[in-house]
Amino acid sequence: MNLRDKKQCSLSAAYYRGGTSRAVFFREDDLPPDRKAWNSIFLGVIGSPDPYSRQLDGMGGGISSLSKVCVVGKSQHPDADVDYTFVALGVKTSEVDYSSNCGNMISAVGPYAVDTKLIQVPSEATEASIRIHNTNTGKIIRATFPVVDGEAASDGSFAIDGVPGTAARIQLDFLKPAGSRTGKLLPTGNVTDTFDGVTATCIDVANPCTFVRASDLGVDGNLTPDEIETYPGLLPRLDIIRRQAGVRMGLASSPEAVPGSVPKICLVSAPAGDGRAVQQKQTASHIDVLARAISVGQPHKAVPITVALALASAARIPGSTVSKCASEKPVDEAGITIGHASGNLLVGADFTADGALSAATVYRTARRLFEGRIFWKGGSA
Repeated sequence: MNLRDKKQCSLSAAYYRGGTSRAVFFREDDLPPDRKAWNSIFLGVIGSPDPYSRQLDGMGGGISSLSKVCVVGKSQHPDADVDYTFVALGVKTSEVDYSSNCGNMISAVGPYAVDTKLIQVPSEATEASIRIHNTNTGKIIRATFPVVDGEAASDGSFAIDGVPGTAARIQLDFLKPAGSRTGKLLPTGNVTDTFDGVTATCIDVANPCTFVRASDLGVDGNLTPDEIETYPGLLPRLDIIRRQAGVRMGLASSPEAVPGSVPKICLVSAPAGDGRAVQQKQTASHIDVLARAISVGQPHKAVPITVALALASAARIPGSTVSKCASEKPVDEAGITIGHASGNLLVGADFTADGALSAATVYRTARRLFEGRIFWKGGSA
């Protein structure tokens, strides 16, 4: 074999934590113009497929929240500063999924745009507000965060459950987030539907999501991710429900064709009796609803931000599976407090007088971990 055949490929890249996830970031101009070439690059960089589920030969971490790529570039959208394309990579499989947004990683998009000078911020500025066009859903998200000497600030006093320590607070305003893929808040036209004998609410806010009550499946709402994974038959049944919901929502023509990443599916339950919560502060008096989300077939260690946004919206819809579980009087007037597997999350949802969802807000943190060149075997750049 020619030595040249063994040479690794490389591209400029960065690695960021965004909320409770991590991803490799590429500048769109650095990638091949032909998007068909992207898949092999992303799989090689992340280290998929890996039959051992470790992604040891790449930058992934063996779970869905660490098997991600973000592509950022100057936006052609009149209401945005940058375009952001999210890519979810399979861990054991070679799936490359462009069908959804990632609310956690979007918290790093604004800082990335500023840090890489894609968006110029005056050196004397103390705050930046970046309008992000998510190409997966066509929606606009506004990220507001502190800056220092022309770069995104990392130090701060804001903490999020699931991430140790504190950092600078990033405010994410999802503008008119309803109908991200289907064009409707309630894609099926119903507040509830029945799939595999289970009542579910299908809602499309930031991402299409399906919410089912844990009690309707005969399980506790406070199961840990490990317990969900090992509970006999639970994950396969949730996937059956999710795929049937995906067809009813118009995301695919058959259950087999439903993407792995959407619709998301989430177990919800009332907060009462959460004696086995991960954190002592996660008690019935501190949360409005319990949520256990499944992301790309795996129980999420926290809660995907897009699921949290959809849940907060569903909680405001009378008769939904979420509203039947949520506290009638929120513990925080700013929104709904969700108890997830790693702690709590406060999400705000604003509705207009006619009941339309105008915006949803959540707060996260993010940090640049490295930037330089990233290498992979095979493929081409």
